[in-house]
Order: sequence, then C-alpha cells, then structure tokens
Amino acid sequence: MKRNSIVAYVLLLCMLILAACGGKKVEESGEGKAAKSDVKIAIVCDASGQNDNGYNQSAIEGAKNCAEKYGVSYKVVEPTESIGNTLGTLAEDGYNLIFSMAYDFDALIKGEAGAKPIAEQYPETTFVIFNATPNLNDKGEAIHKNVISILYNVNESSYLAGALSVLVNENADVLLGSNYNFNSLDKGRALGFIGATDSDGITVFSVGFIEGAQKIAGDLGVKYDFLSKYDAGFADTAGGSAVAGTFYANNANIVYTVAGAVGDGVASKAKEEKKLMIHVDANKDAQQPGYILTSVIKNTKVVVETITDAIENGKLQDMDLIQVYDLKSGATSITDLATFESAIEKTDEAQKKWTEIKDSLKDLQSQIESGKIVVTNKQNGDAFDESSCPNINFK
Repeated sequence: MKRNSIVAYVLLLCMLILAACGGKKVEESGEGKAAKSDVKIAIVCDASGQNDNGYNQSAIEGAKNCAEKYGVSYKVVEPTESIGNTLGTLAEDGYNLIFSMAYDFDALIKGEAGAKPIAEQYPETTFVIFNATPNLNDKGEAIHKNVISILYNVNESSYLAGALSVLVNENADVLLGSNYNFNSLDKGRALGFIGATDSDGITVFSVGFIEGAQKIAGDLGVKYDFLSKYDAGFADTAGGSAVAGTFYANNANIVYTVAGAVGDGVASKAKEEKKLMIHVDANKDAQQPGYILTSVIKNTKVVVETITDAIENGKLQDMDLIQVYDLKSGATSITDLATFESAIEKTDEAQKKWTEIKDSLKDLQSQIESGKIVVTNKQNGDAFDESSCPNINFK
C-alpha cells in the first residue's frame, strides 16, 4: 500500500471512531497514579464546550482528579449529534458513569422516535444530570433507578449576589473611583439579568437575585427596575455584549448573566462601559478584573468526585437519586470578592463601608443557612409572586 493511501486510511478510521462516539472526543485518560479501576467516566458537555472556564471544565477537572486518585478512565465529549445518541453510544462502549451536562433529558428519561429510554436500555449505567428533576413521575417517584439528578441551591447564592449588587450600587460614590462610569442614582436605579433560556434551571438564579435585591432595597426604601432577557442562549458573546449595553444605557450599573459563554461578552462590555457584571458557574472574577463584581459558583467538580467516590467505595446504591448542594456544602456560593476588592478606593471611608458590606453578606448567609431566610427555589417548583418584591419594578 502506498504511503498516501495509508495516511488516508488512518484518517478515515479516526473519523469513523469519532462518529461512533456521537460527538467529538476531546480527551481520555487512563490510570493516573492509582491501580487501574473498572470505572469508566464520561463527561458529555453542553453547548458551552469543555473550555467554558466553569460548568463543563469544572466537571472535567473532577474527572481528572478521580483518574489520579482511583485510576478510572474518562472521556470528554462535545456532542455533534443528539444527546440521546451520544449517551447511548457511550453506555454501549462500557462507560458506566456518565455525567450529562446538557439541558436535554427526553431521550434519557422518556425515549425518542419510538425508542426505549436510554436509562432503561442501559440499567447498569449510572447517568448523572444537572439542574432539573425530569426523572420523576406524576406521583413524585423516580422513573429510573439509575438516573441521579443534581440540584444546586443557586437561589441562595444568587440572593447574596442580589443583595451585594444593591449595596454596591447604593454606595458606589464612596467605594469606587474614577475608573468607573456609573449611572447616577438621580436618573434611576436598575439591575439587569441575562439568562440562556426561560426555564426553571435559569429562573432559579434570577428569582434568588431579585429577592436578595428586594431585601436591601426594601431596607433602604428605594426601588429598582429589573431588566431581563431569557433567551440569550449559551454561546453568543456578541449578543450578550449588545444586550448588556442596552441595560447599561437604561440605568443598570450591574448585569447578572447566567448564559455560559454569553457572559464573556457581557464582561467585556462591562469593562468597556466601566460598569459591573456578575458571572456564573466558576470563579471568573479575574476574567475582567475590577469589572466583575462576583461570580455565583456552581461547582460541578465536587459532584463528579463525590459520586465517583461512592461508586469506587461500593456506596452508590446508598445515594439519593436527587442530590441537593446548598451554601453549607460549599458547592455553591459567591466568590470571596478578593479580586473586586482591589478596585475599592483606599480611603478610610471606602474601606469601612466595604467591610460593612461584607459583614452584611455574612449575616445574610448565616440567616439563609439557619433557615431564617428562605429563598424561593424555582428549580424545586416553588411559585414566585412578583408582588412579594414591592421594591422591584419588573420591566
């Protein structure tokens, strides 16, 4: 066989292998330092991809740690076809612990195009899904015993982000110097929110944010317009920048974005406009230092490591099929604010006010953890009544 023919054959073979995986295989690891494990982990990314510096990447870091600790093998896939086909192919290939990061559950739970649900077809495979509980019937019972739903009480961390936003906005004249171009409070007060989809997995963030803002706005006797968009998708950075620009022009000095890579465009716009934004999923405060107020963290690494620990130690069957990670767990929180803190004026007045704000946040977090403050959780199906937030004008 000629050399060119051999090269062409190898390339064709590689393409066929990738197609069989139902997506682009990004990375695979073997034993790490530990002895070879029988556990095979797959991370199926959502549309933001493996390098999102957050939701997907954090899960991949967890898989890498498990490879090092236990010798498990892992694969990362960015799907190029349906999530259902990707999950089925991975299960068929012997991946017995599959973390699906996408908001796409029908093929797994219900089945599509007349096919049985993927979970039913592969009962020995454990599937882990995030931010929703589609694996429940009308009676609230689990449909499949091999599907684990992961929920984060991001409503709680978003509450802190909302409270922080109002506290900073109301004290910007003291806290921030000439590097910022905040709209004057005399012209009006507003906060912005950009979500990827109009779903409980997104509104759980916005409602918590609203309630935290309401708490401080109510205490201070001021009113805020709430500007929102719930169909930004996960990848349109330019679109995110444009929407943020509109919000900033309408008296919002801070925009909270829960939309994957869309937030990167908002962060760039915040720097351009000399205003602030809030990021999500991981600590992204250093992406645009001083222009990202905080990040609401949803740590998927903790989940991957916790469930892999359970399967390696024979305790997977003891785990709840719905697992909730709250502020106490450390898997969700806002950042320590250290990056933004460097932008605070060095005057005694500014430093004193900043300390007061941080103390206020600690007190609110303590009240949430003790149950004194209960934050609406849209992800659990809680109803939200806009009239419960009289200091917020919904636009």
